[in-house]
Amino acid sequence: MTSLSPNRDNLMQPQQVLAHHGKSFYWASKFLGAELADRAASLYLFCRFVDDLADGDLPDRQESLKDIRERLEGKNIAAGLEVEAFINLANDHNIPLSAAIELLDGMLSDQKPTALANEAELLRYCHAVAGTVGLMMCRVLNCDEPRADSFAIDLGIAMQLTNISRDVLEDAKMNRRYLPASWVNIPPEQIADADVACQQQVAQAITALLDLSEHYYASAQLGIRLLPFRSRLSIAIALRVYRQIGWVLKRRKMVWWNGRVIVKGSEKLWLSFRSIADLWPKKVPPHHAQLHQHLKGLAGVQPR
Repeated sequence: MTSLSPNRDNLMQPQQVLAHHGKSFYWASKFLGAELADRAASLYLFCRFVDDLADGDLPDRQESLKDIRERLEGKNIAAGLEVEAFINLANDHNIPLSAAIELLDGMLSDQKPTALANEAELLRYCHAVAGTVGLMMCRVLNCDEPRADSFAIDLGIAMQLTNISRDVLEDAKMNRRYLPASWVNIPPEQIADADVACQQQVAQAITALLDLSEHYYASAQLGIRLLPFRSRLSIAIALRVYRQIGWVLKRRKMVWWNGRVIVKGSEKLWLSFRSIADLWPKKVPPHHAQLHQHLKGLAGVQPR
């Protein structure tokens, strides 16, 4: 692997990287306690590292991503301190490397122009780049309840659907359209121009995206009660704060062409108080298999 150029994140501790890049997650991590928060931040650091590499402008980024993937498969390839630190984390906490490998596959898919065809492609992509992270986070948080995996995958997918809805304009400028053609068959370059002729069509597709995310958020919210008690509040807060991004976008009449929306600090505080209701055990129903109908064969997905 060609050595990467130094950047600010190489000089920062995991918690600092989380605070700088993942403000919603950093807020939620404050409720985990020091040890679990450090583990969660270490996982975030690895995910952020490969994400920045995938979205960066290094000419050899595809080769570098392939090298990281091969290192995760067990090959003796130099892949950087961040990767070795993650492998140690995975070994210590039984994180399935199959999930990390699938994450790299998702990042590699972003190295070419993206125009997804249908909802199935969208959900498989969301599983690759975020459902896998939910699966890995389960291990980091000491969850030994096998049923929790399916709900953790749903939270990752829901958050990625929110990400896509927030970043439609930015993604289009990188020649990526994650909104399925079956919803809106407009080329990324036209979306990147925020052409008036396509604004409402894209807004309708984003609305459909957020409606889809609600099914996955609702499932994930049920599954929170399968986590160890110490972890529940943090994950409940992360869910509610991230979900709020979509609601802010709806509140602003879906004006996606104005760029990213954010959740204000006062809203985060209010959502944190609301999350207390998610702490106490209730009977968790079986996972809704229909949510994973397009995900067969992927990491952590249970055969039906």
